[in-house]
Amino acid sequence: MAEPRLAASLWVAAYLARLAQATIPAYVLARGDDTAGAIAVKCAHLDGTAALWMREWDMDSDTRPWVATDRGTERDIDAAIARQRSRDRDLWVIEIESRDGTTLLDRDGLF
Repeated sequence: MAEPRLAASLWVAAYLARLAQATIPAYVLARGDDTAGAIAVKCAHLDGTAALWMREWDMDSDTRPWVATDRGTERDIDAAIARQRSRDRDLWVIEIESRDGTTLLDRDGLF
């Protein structure tokens, strides 16, 4: 059975609120489709490096966990995001600033 899906714009609003509550700065860099857009989260570590988080299918558990799909310099991560946005105009891009890499994506309560 397919897992329930929340509209992308609602998920983004809830995520931004949760980050604000944890005093983690966050910005929407690109707005995607309100209903079905995929979401990318760039975590800037404030030292010139960053990680890119996306949801990916886990065939073993039939779930879509958040996974750090790329790590490197901010320039490299920005280039990877630009390539993805060129192929998928519905992609949301959120940037957070977290020196220790805390994204809250691994915490309960986030789809």
